[in-house]
Amino acid sequence: MPDPEGVRLQKVLSQAGIASRRVAERMITDGRVEVDGRLVTELGTRVDPETADIRVDGSRIVLDDSMVYLAINKPLGMQSTMSDDRGRPCVGDLVEHRVRGTKKLFHVGRLDADTEGLLLLTNDGELAHRLMHPSFEVPKTYLATVAGTVPRGVGKTLRAGIELDDGPVALDDFAVVDAVPGKTLLRVTLHEGRKRIVRRLLAAVGFPVQALVRTDIGSVTLGDQRPGSIRVLTRKEVGELYKAVGL
Repeated sequence: MPDPEGVRLQKVLSQAGIASRRVAERMITDGRVEVDGRLVTELGTRVDPETADIRVDGSRIVLDDSMVYLAINKPLGMQSTMSDDRGRPCVGDLVEHRVRGTKKLFHVGRLDADTEGLLLLTNDGELAHRLMHPSFEVPKTYLATVAGTVPRGVGKTLRAGIELDDGPVALDDFAVVDAVPGKTLLRVTLHEGRKRIVRRLLAAVGFPVQALVRTDIGSVTLGDQRPGSIRVLTRKEVGELYKAVGL
């Protein structure tokens, strides 16, 4: 709700890095900004940035600067955990050297040591929980290298669903990205989070995975991020994750 004692909405948006004050004003007058579920088009509107639910184009704006949202390209051979009692290299080692003063971080979408790619870290427990819960159906995309030539019908079979020993699972999307003699690169998308699910699925149709990289979690993509590198998610990316899980 608007707060007469609060901060002008366009100032809140500009301080949050959404846009310059002038562009933020245009966003408001164009009807692109909601506060606590109500469309706001008046420039004089004041809000409490500590409590207001502010959304631009439907995506929530996170104003709490104590929150941490990171994307990591987990290298091959590294554990997804924040610490490892056997002394093996883990994601916590990367974070410890580069991110200071953070609260407890949750990793979203654990990856096996022999799988590389996108891993999210956050101290936003509710967001992490929802992103990992299959009921919210947040898609995850992988590039999988398999041996041999993959016949056309395999994708149809995987989209229809395969019965594994712990229940059925189906891919949301499947595509052959590249093929060379003796090897095929596949792109697969699913919203399941069961352990080694991509490897188990492809093995079930006769194509064991030789190499696996996760490239996307929801709208967040790995892009050209180098293995072992960490970046802070943009406010737009965080807002889209919130939107994907109904926050």
